[in-house]
Amino acid sequence: MSSSSALGDKKPQDRASSGFEFLKGVGQVTGGTLLSITMLASSIVAGGLVGLAISFRNLPDVRQLRNFFPSETTYIYDVKGKLLTSIHGEANREVVPLDRISPNLKRAVLASEDSHFYDHHGINPVGVGRAVVVNAVAGGVKEGGSTVTMQLVKNLFLSRKRAFTRKLAEAVLAIRLEQILNKDQILEMYLNQVYWGHNNYGVQTAARSYFNKSSEYLSLGESAMMAGLIQAPEEFSPFVSMKLAKQKQKEVLGRMLELNWISQSDYDDALKQEIKLGRIKSFQGSALPYVTNTVAQELAKKFGRETLLKGGMRVQTTVDANFQIMAEETVTKWHKTLLDQGLSKNQMALVAVDPRTHFIKALVGGIDPKTSEFNRATQSQRQPGSSFKPFVYYTAFASGKYAPDSTVDDSPVSYRDGNGWYSPRNYDGSFRGSMPIRTALAQSRNIPVIKIGKAVGMNRVIETCRTLGITSPMEPVTSLPLGAIGVTPLEMASAYATFANYGWQSPPTVIARVTDSSGNVLLDNTPKPQLVLDPWASAAIIDVMRSVINEGTGKGAAIGRPAAGKTGTTSSEKDIWFVGTVPQLTTAVWVGRDDNRQLADHATGGVMVAPIWKDFMEKALKNVPVENFKPPSQFSRPKSQ
Repeated sequence: MSSSSALGDKKPQDRASSGFEFLKGVGQVTGGTLLSITMLASSIVAGGLVGLAISFRNLPDVRQLRNFFPSETTYIYDVKGKLLTSIHGEANREVVPLDRISPNLKRAVLASEDSHFYDHHGINPVGVGRAVVVNAVAGGVKEGGSTVTMQLVKNLFLSRKRAFTRKLAEAVLAIRLEQILNKDQILEMYLNQVYWGHNNYGVQTAARSYFNKSSEYLSLGESAMMAGLIQAPEEFSPFVSMKLAKQKQKEVLGRMLELNWISQSDYDDALKQEIKLGRIKSFQGSALPYVTNTVAQELAKKFGRETLLKGGMRVQTTVDANFQIMAEETVTKWHKTLLDQGLSKNQMALVAVDPRTHFIKALVGGIDPKTSEFNRATQSQRQPGSSFKPFVYYTAFASGKYAPDSTVDDSPVSYRDGNGWYSPRNYDGSFRGSMPIRTALAQSRNIPVIKIGKAVGMNRVIETCRTLGITSPMEPVTSLPLGAIGVTPLEMASAYATFANYGWQSPPTVIARVTDSSGNVLLDNTPKPQLVLDPWASAAIIDVMRSVINEGTGKGAAIGRPAAGKTGTTSSEKDIWFVGTVPQLTTAVWVGRDDNRQLADHATGGVMVAPIWKDFMEKALKNVPVENFKPPSQFSRPKSQ
């Protein structure tokens, strides 16, 4: 590509380096003497570089830059493409190709940093010679004489120490680099590598931070202001001092005018242009921290933390930002309501999953992510209480020996465990005799579910839980059917979603797709469901759980359309739940305290959590058509094992 193609319509014209009065008033040196010294020094430097190239054999191999990929910021979006947050290490960078960078900015940077860029071969002998004289007179390194190519190799390979030997190393590496990359490649790499202040590396993040626009659309005035930042970004930042920023802008525009790269009217118009600042965006908070933190954990587990911070991934989540905000507002509202009802220090979690895909649609890990980043939806394992019972009854149905109308006796019983005799009781202390499994689950009776669990085998119940993705330690003890284990709300929502999808399951995820910054697909979570449960038994347990809402402990969750679910209340009322589903959406809601203390006397999932679930689901399903569950009769009942 020619210089004009990279710089726009106007090619650099300066060939005499006019306007550099760099030894004015120093000693008795005259203009003629200075010119002679400069030319002599330039010749010495240029002629000696061949020998230096041989001497600097231990310098880095610039050929590796052919495959160089700078660290780049990872961006996380909602399902519709709305940016939720960016994740990066030290360098906040988004790489853009040269043809997507404003010609105004290219000209401004080269005018300020290296007006002979398209004419030299890595070093500018006149500039280096001038720097040698200035430094010799000053007795130290005062002027660099660096070209853009030299600055690039310094940033990539060398220390920041100002020393003559480092300048020589820069020159050698710059010559080598110009032999393997063309000018446009070097300029593109430089503009994407250079530091622009406030943790912005590269033109794109800088343009978005300073002016809230892509670098492609920077005006001449904005470009000149940005170019003026390179030498001292924080000092000349318009966020720090607009006065100093305008001063540097004027210097850059003046240099462009001197080079005839802009006209006088361009100069005047650029100085008059109103500068509308954006805002510093590095390390800003996430719009939806519970979602984006979960995404970050999944990415780090899959690709490693280094790739997460520097890999420039583009991540599409499964969550709609507006839907998530609605879920968070629901949790906030009901937290206050429960406080008024006497549930002090209550915390809450809500997870909504699409049972057809197992995509997470909402993920709320607490009442306020600003005060606590701990995600109770994915990280807190709490006892599910009676919301565990469907796993037991599903296991019974899958054995082929039981159906929703099979009877079980709700009567006193005692079992000998390792610690002695265990005599289970119902929540109300009563016994109601023989009843169908449907009634036993609808009324959340404890003794019937324990008897069924003992009959089918607790180890089989554990196998069901493992298939459903519940990973907590479990022992085949008599009390297992009452939910005396630890589970997360996400595990419960995902398990019920598998029932709602008639045994078909995909791994639950909050990530739909991941690409690199060039669009290459790194991860595609398009659902690939597998049949992991018996379809008839799954449809049967859904049918039984419909009775929980229609006539049982979950009446408070009735939403005017076919729905199935189960209440959960642990002993001492430490954890209360409601987990329920319609064919298109499964939601688990948990309420408890972080200190694992009792919420309140007689705090139950049916009374206090079912209304929360109902409120959320009515909002979530507002424009979703009513759909019926498939009845068990549509599937083949398993043979008795």
